[in-house]
Amino acid sequence: MTEKVLYIYGIVPNFYSTEMFRSLENSGLSAIPFENMSAIVAERNMLMTDFTDRESLGNLLVHHQKTIEELQAIGFNVIIPMRLGTTANSREDVFKIFLSGYELISSILKKIQFLTEFDVAVTWVDFPATVREMASHPDVIALKEKLLKKNEQPTLDDQMQAGMLLQSKLKENNVKIELRLLDLMSSLSLDIRNHPVMNDEMVTNSAFLVKRNSSEKFESILDMFDKEFEGKLNFRLVGPLPCYSFYTLDVKKLSPEQIELAGRELGLSANSSEADIKKAYLGKARLLHPDTSKEAGSEENFTRITQAYHTLLEYALAVKQSYNSENNTESDEKRTGNLILVKIKD
Repeated sequence: MTEKVLYIYGIVPNFYSTEMFRSLENSGLSAIPFENMSAIVAERNMLMTDFTDRESLGNLLVHHQKTIEELQAIGFNVIIPMRLGTTANSREDVFKIFLSGYELISSILKKIQFLTEFDVAVTWVDFPATVREMASHPDVIALKEKLLKKNEQPTLDDQMQAGMLLQSKLKENNVKIELRLLDLMSSLSLDIRNHPVMNDEMVTNSAFLVKRNSSEKFESILDMFDKEFEGKLNFRLVGPLPCYSFYTLDVKKLSPEQIELAGRELGLSANSSEADIKKAYLGKARLLHPDTSKEAGSEENFTRITQAYHTLLEYALAVKQSYNSENNTESDEKRTGNLILVKIKD
């Protein structure tokens, strides 16, 4: 028999009507309330979240975001998305998430009450024409002339050198356009996140955190930007969206074994303060950094202590969340085995 879990899509405030919460049943969803907030969940098979291949993960991501956006569309416009694949074994485990992350979750719900996200992907309308334009750049022409003087027939290395210069000029051009867009949007945006571009044809891929009532103004700025570049750019505007890029919640279960191992790496006990953790890490980093250490394996050692550093910082934050919650009657030993960290996804 397949084990069932509660798949958590997001967290909403409880100021919505009882009828709205009841309507969730039509989509196979339910709400688990806790004080002034609720988790929107669905009972799922454990296997649903146990995907390793890219296609299955992609399908799950589409389902995850579609569900969150459908919640927004029916009126739950204040919603904190959960990281893809966040599950709990029971309602009690959902309550543990609330208890540990209550202060953080409350502060985010307050921040996003009147906010939304717009995503803008910009690509070239005619990329080959853009490449030809960059090929006529004085620096590219000068390099080609220099290479032709050296060899009547360009070698493979010559071609690679010219190609790399052309690519760098394309990138410089893209960066200028991206900075212009960000400059235009800066007066309207409370925050901006740049996402990786998918290929050379994509100029920029950015997320903008804006007030919910500024949609028309946002679109008018894009129109002005389009006219400025004389229709040479394509725009893919998606939104308004939940604040995926800025306030997605990540729930991390901390392993006592990993915490103990991290402590040994830095020579610290589990109860060390954040200041002690940073001090111990900096001391070891100076000795093991690959740029300064001549010892064999210094790069691996540096990676290992850096991972230990982040593990202990997460543990210290999780302990702080645990002591700030109402669930602070457990012994330290028991608490270590049950600790979870609720944070904004990196």
